Amino acid sequence: MLFSELGLSKQLLQAVAEQGYQTPTPIQAQAIPVILQGRDVMAGAQTGTGKTAGFTLPLLEILHQQAIPQKPRPVRVLILTPTRELAMQVYESVRTYGRHLPFFAEAIFGGVSIVPQIQKLQRGTDIIVATPGRLLDLIQQKHLDLSWVEHFVLDEADRMLDMGFIRDIRKIIGLLPHKRQNLLFSATYSAEISVLAEQLLNDPVEIAVAKRNAAADTVSQLVYGIKREQKRELLSYLIGNGNWRQVLVFVRTKHGADRLCKQLIHDGVRCAALHGDKSQGARVRALEQFKNGEITALIATDIAARGLDIDQLPHVVNFDLPQVAEDYVHRIGRTGRAGADGQAISLVDPEEAYLLAAIEKLLKRQIPRVADTGYEKVSLDAAASGKPKAKPQSPKPAPKNQAAKRPHAQGKNLPERNSKQQRSRRP
Repeated sequence: MLFSELGLSKQLLQAVAEQGYQTPTPIQAQAIPVILQGRDVMAGAQTGTGKTAGFTLPLLEILHQQAIPQKPRPVRVLILTPTRELAMQVYESVRTYGRHLPFFAEAIFGGVSIVPQIQKLQRGTDIIVATPGRLLDLIQQKHLDLSWVEHFVLDEADRMLDMGFIRDIRKIIGLLPHKRQNLLFSATYSAEISVLAEQLLNDPVEIAVAKRNAAADTVSQLVYGIKREQKRELLSYLIGNGNWRQVLVFVRTKHGADRLCKQLIHDGVRCAALHGDKSQGARVRALEQFKNGEITALIATDIAARGLDIDQLPHVVNFDLPQVAEDYVHRIGRTGRAGADGQAISLVDPEEAYLLAAIEKLLKRQIPRVADTGYEKVSLDAAASGKPKAKPQSPKPAPKNQAAKRPHAQGKNLPERNSKQQRSRRP
């Protein structure tokens, strides 16, 4: 099938061709005709499947078929995303594919001044791509009216719920006209997603282009069992020995991202950290440097990296395993996109074994282990891992005279004790 067979106008086909595309991805081939019919859609699509174009193209086509409203233009399409990075990427997709059409689109998100966004809204806009918090701010300040919205897109709904946006989503839905088209996209499914879908969608067409909660077949996965204190050294070795040009590294905390970045720079690896404490300008610069090849490694937390669209990203490394198994699918979905091959490597210490077990239970298969890591072998038996238990795992305290001597007599155990203290402070 070709894009020319999907019922899109010549202006959209020209924009698609200018991006070098001729054939749609499976999600695009299935979603575009259904959306053009005006049906509600519930789509299960992993990242990297082309889902953004799967809804931006038909929505632009629908607007193109309608008469252009008088100024100021009312908002007719609302696309809700969980993060500013994803909002910017969806906005760029709208601009790229709509470049030959006479429509206005705006990206609305926090972390930047609200004044320019207010000024653009006063001019009027057809399409808004927004994060929930800033959108509600503008509505409460009477700068935005959603009463004309005809098409509502909830992108990455699973991440919306993970980030605690459900109340904001319901507030926003309550401000929309009752008669509208609803499109829900989610990489993974849960009971909460099902409840939200029942409340939001009207007789939806279900589209699934990949197994639910599954990783892309184009991503090869490996596990390195290793002690935590050796992870950074192994990561530096993999980057240098493999002559990696681009790797996205996931860590659990903002502090961990900054610390690992400094250590890799000391090792001679060009890198930058990406997390929520970074300003929007710093985040944009880091991402651009990564895409342009100015830096080799981008060290990111889950929230900051959600929705990153990087063409031909060859490597993803889980320096820390995620606490939620579904997040593993999101992480490794950054590579192996649009049919390209990718590699996902997880550096797993014994205390993360229970997290690995949860991920493999979700995937319904065991991820291959690297037999010879070059380091001392460790056990990744979940039963012996550091999973929180009702009783403390440490032995009973020794008598006072022995306890006082322990830090000096067993100083080599101090790093392990300190790392446990750090973990206890993590969210």
